[in-house]
Amino acid sequence: MIRTITQPKPIEEIERLLEGLDRIFIIGCGTCTTLTRTGGAPEVAAMQSTLSERGKVVTGTTVVPVACDNLTPQILSEQGGRIDQADALLVMSCAFGVQTIASQLRRLVIPAQNTLFIGKERPDGRFDEICTQCGTCIIGETGGICPVTACHKGLVNGPCGGTNNGKCEIDADKDCAWTMIYNRLKELDRLDAMRRYQRPRNHLGEPSPGRYRLPAAP
Repeated sequence: MIRTITQPKPIEEIERLLEGLDRIFIIGCGTCTTLTRTGGAPEVAAMQSTLSERGKVVTGTTVVPVACDNLTPQILSEQGGRIDQADALLVMSCAFGVQTIASQLRRLVIPAQNTLFIGKERPDGRFDEICTQCGTCIIGETGGICPVTACHKGLVNGPCGGTNNGKCEIDADKDCAWTMIYNRLKELDRLDAMRRYQRPRNHLGEPSPGRYRLPAAP
């Protein structure tokens, strides 16, 4: 399961962002931040209690199914006057949800989270980043394992000199990306692929911010 991984902002930062704003409506997200326990119903309730203790008036709360969905503003319209009474909306979702709500509701929106990365859930409940969306995908050469993301140094032509018994020198609890690639290619009888030189990444190859237009229908 793929999710956008977020981390709650310190309450001191949220208080600073809400300075001079006394009436707040809180919005959580029923997908990513619910799963990662940073913006689901329990967290929204806790935030309501925290803000009330700090003198804010919470005009209402809700957890929308998917904050980044274009239908979210229609769902929020059911809240009616409770949103209209608020000076600002505190959104406990990823940045995609915050920007969706801000662009469509035309209200002052304050993010309660820092968006970290897009991650895949592992069986033990851990989320690992699997793609940096670099635009120069080479996983066809590396057995489906991305060294740009899985390697702390983003090396694309084999491991560094610090790998130790298959572990990363930066994080001893993390498997070396190139050890994983070697084992995968060996299993697939494709070790010769490791001899193919990968050109240095062009970090300026994709304009930023990214844009993509669908090709014309045939």
